[in-house]
Amino acid sequence: MIKQTVQDAVNEQIKQEFYSAFIYLSMSAYCDGISLPGLAHWLRLQYTEELEHGMKLFDYLSERGGKVMLQAIPQPPVEFQSPVEVMEQALAHEQHVTGLIEHLYEVAASENDYTTQTALHWFLTEQVEEESAAGTIVEQLRMIGDNHAALLMLDMELGKRV
Repeated sequence: MIKQTVQDAVNEQIKQEFYSAFIYLSMSAYCDGISLPGLAHWLRLQYTEELEHGMKLFDYLSERGGKVMLQAIPQPPVEFQSPVEVMEQALAHEQHVTGLIEHLYEVAASENDYTTQTALHWFLTEQVEEESAAGTIVEQLRMIGDNHAALLMLDMELGKRV
């Protein structure tokens, strides 16, 4: 049986993962609106990944005999100034999520919940990938600057993501 403090922390992380999904979906809508379908596609796939992360925690909590308590998800930002701002916010958000998962790991450690700590290893590894991917796109967008042809080439490349 999972301890209440760990259960509460996992429920909070479930909320955060679903909020992350909404952020990416909002960013995708913005990119669609400015005719960058490749970046919109990339962000929509991120949306799907974040939903999967939330469900992974949802299922984990259920398997441990915990009670899933879904919480209200705040409205994500809907206004952005540029594609580079979108991806800078995405990177900052992923860094924030890394901190949240590290905090969840600390809660599990303080409760001697080795099973939850082990389950969280996957999430910690995933965050390295998430931050790296977003960071790479931020750097590429910064290199592009005002070069519209280069932006369209990057957009086409991002649209190939499976």
